[in-house]
This record gives sequence, structure tokens and C-alpha cells, in this order.
Amino acid sequence: MTIIMICDDEKKMLSDIAALTSEVINDSSISSFQNGRDLISAMKERSCEILLLDIDMPELNGLKIAHALSDVTAKPLLIFVTSHDELVYDSLQFHPFGFVRKSHLARELPKMLGDAINEISGKETHFCFHSSEGDVKLKLDDIRYFESDGNYIKLFAAEEYRFRETLTSLENTLAGNGFVRIHKGFLVNQSAVKIINSDECVLYDNTRLPIGRSYSDTARKQLMRYMLK
Repeated sequence: MTIIMICDDEKKMLSDIAALTSEVINDSSISSFQNGRDLISAMKERSCEILLLDIDMPELNGLKIAHALSDVTAKPLLIFVTSHDELVYDSLQFHPFGFVRKSHLARELPKMLGDAINEISGKETHFCFHSSEGDVKLKLDDIRYFESDGNYIKLFAAEEYRFRETLTSLENTLAGNGFVRIHKGFLVNQSAVKIINSDECVLYDNTRLPIGRSYSDTARKQLMRYMLK
């Protein structure tokens, strides 16, 4: 399922964009917002894969919203929807995936969404995030596990990284990619697990990770299912 968020202060336009998006991408979860503050609040709780954003809005316009979301770990594909072509140049600093003109919505939006889906499909084997070292892109297969560290996440691969994110949000982002929540503080790559015990799992590099009681049944079933394939 593709998670999509739309923000436009015009109610009719917001409805039109949502309806057309639903037609083009059947397997989607669409959330609509009429102001930037509600959108930003929602994206702090749940990441999305595609963000359709109006540039010209009162109070918080699309450019200010894009700036506020610039430190989001799992960055969505940003598509600006606008009636003002003159604002497109200013938006390039946020590296948008594309632009759709409201006056040509029915013709331009379906193609843009199709291109976005193809782009997402090509990224499914990688995980991208922003750390103190800069923007990082890793193969999912190279990531052994994630560990919660307050408001940050520690990522363990060939090297160790640290970036700002919650483990729950990360779990949602990586849903369906083979990462299993085994503890309130750990999310493990199922392919990295060698041994499963009652209260811990052992990875191929001999790292031992705890399995929390509240996650035990579900986690052990998921890991065993993968091992028996």
C-alpha cells in the first residue's frame, strides 16, 4: 500500500486531487490536509511515500512546509501542485520530484503519480536517511538492526549510524521489508537472525538482542516463518 498525503487550502481542489489520486493508485492510503500545521504534525507521527503539496497557501505556504520537513528521515517524493508557475523556480531548492499545474490536473497528475510509483518501486531495496555525516543510502540487506536511542535511532550495518527518528515510525516505513519488531527498543532484519531463544535472538555476527515479552509471540512467529522458507 502506498501512503500518500495531500495538502491544499482549497477544499474543492483538495477533494479533486484526492479523488484522482485514488483512481490512479488503487492500493493507497490517502490523508488530506487543508493547512500546513496539521500536515507537519501528521508527518511527525507517520511517514508517507508521496506528498502532494500546494505552493501558494495562507499562513504556511508550500515552500515553508517543505523547509519544515527538510529534516524528516524518510523523505517522501515531493510533488508541488500549483496555479503559479512563477513560484516553481523558488521551489527547486527542495529538490521536488515534479510539478503539476492545477489548470492541467486531469492530464498531468496521473502521469506524475505513475512516475512516482515507478520511482518508489526502484527504491524498495534501499533505505535512505539523514545523519550528522550527511545523506546516507544503504541496501536493506546490509542493515542488521535498529536500536532506539531516545529521540534518535542507531543503525547497525558495516558501520554504525545515528539519526533522528522514532522506532515506531521506522517500523511503519519498513513494513513488508523483512524487519521485525522484537522489543520496544529493537527492530531486527530477519535475514540477520541465526538463533531464536525464548528471550533473545542471536545474529550471524553473534550480536545478542533481547526479545520483549509483549513482542515475543508475534516476533518469534515471524522469524520462524522466515527461517523455515
